[in-house]
Amino acid sequence: MSLASGVTNGHGKEAALYEEQKSKIGKVRTELGQLSGKSALYCSDGSIARYLIARNWDVRKATKMLKKTLKWRSEYKPDEIRWDDISDEAVTGKIYRTDYFDKSGRSILVMRPGCQNTKNANGQVKYLVYCMENAILNLPHGQDQMVWLIDFAGFNLGNLSIHVTKLTADVLQGHYPERLGVAILYNAPKFFEPFWKMASPLLERKTRNKVKFVYSDRPDTMKIIEDLFNMDELECAFGGKNPAAFNINDYAVRMREDDKKMPSFWSPENSALASEPYLMSNQKPQESSSMGVKTEETDSEKREETDTTPEKKEESDTESGKEEGTQTELSTVEQESLPGEDTGPADKSGP
Repeated sequence: MSLASGVTNGHGKEAALYEEQKSKIGKVRTELGQLSGKSALYCSDGSIARYLIARNWDVRKATKMLKKTLKWRSEYKPDEIRWDDISDEAVTGKIYRTDYFDKSGRSILVMRPGCQNTKNANGQVKYLVYCMENAILNLPHGQDQMVWLIDFAGFNLGNLSIHVTKLTADVLQGHYPERLGVAILYNAPKFFEPFWKMASPLLERKTRNKVKFVYSDRPDTMKIIEDLFNMDELECAFGGKNPAAFNINDYAVRMREDDKKMPSFWSPENSALASEPYLMSNQKPQESSSMGVKTEETDSEKREETDTTPEKKEESDTESGKEEGTQTELSTVEQESLPGEDTGPADKSGP
């Protein structure tokens, strides 16, 4: 086969895949039925595609997942949370959005669990939701993911909570699929290892594979930081050259300004949010080729699947048998795991 014919064939496969993906987006729209208001704005092509990617392009599972999110958003109203509602949670700088982006243009959330200042699990989750909505509001055009920089300075056993971890995982995996690009766990202490082994099963594998352990005294892991960030902008706490520190007063001003933008972001006039077409070029290579990969399911979904009729179960078994032969593509960033951690191939799916 000549090089020219090989390239043509490659473009043909890509075009066919793109058309199949667009078709599945259309099928989800049909299953959702007539939408209005914020639900219609939320269900852009890109948003539906994220749910399909999270469920490996399974229309039924993606539709079910998206319907749950629409119900949650109508009841929880995450886009209506304002700074004054959660400012008590924010005073220590335990989570904040930086005023710079990574090299890919992704919003960055710095998290410092050692600065935890409250015992209210629901309040903590509400503040995280506010931060997620704010990070999404500030994503540059064409970018839909963010980075978490988790700093373990000052972290101790008292900061560990399986309950809060489960609540957080449920919200992020269920309602913010494909929003997390990578999570950097920076200088995690040794005593965190047993907690991670207990908590990581709460995360879908595709999410666990986005977690990178980085240590300031290990140059091989620090390369992950250097590859992701502009070191002149990155804070000194993460090995960068930026001496700036979190200031609650300055941050409150920024957040109140962003609060003013949120209503227009979700107004009917912002129809471009819903009408912008799905573009395959916005997908990462792993995501574009993920159709047919064995779906990662939450425990609740697995329990629901056991209740299917014999006919549906037989069909499901046949489909899963077809899927088992596929392989997940490796992440472009080196996977760093704790000793004893299962190091499966990374997958750019999940929240």
